[in-house]
Amino acid sequence: MQPLISNENVKKVVEQILEDVQAWRKDMIHYIKDENPELNSAIIEISQKSDLDPKALATGAYMAYKLLENESNNNEAMFDLDSDDENEKP
Repeated sequence: MQPLISNENVKKVVEQILEDVQAWRKDMIHYIKDENPELNSAIIEISQKSDLDPKALATGAYMAYKLLENESNNNEAMFDLDSDDENEKP
């Protein structure tokens, strides 16, 4: 099950993207190429083979990846904090 995306996460990621859409997309291409090359290949393939704007399609896919990644990291951090609290109990 995918994590629920928070409004704070959406606002943060959208602000990052809108600072410089082209630079953000290029950074994400390199980031995802290292993190998940199969996903990156799929995004590039669908961008090239569809009638949709390839840059817009890729930006949307990378944005979704980043939103899910951020929420997953937030959930893991909360889980770690909960584990620490349980370890401190006598």
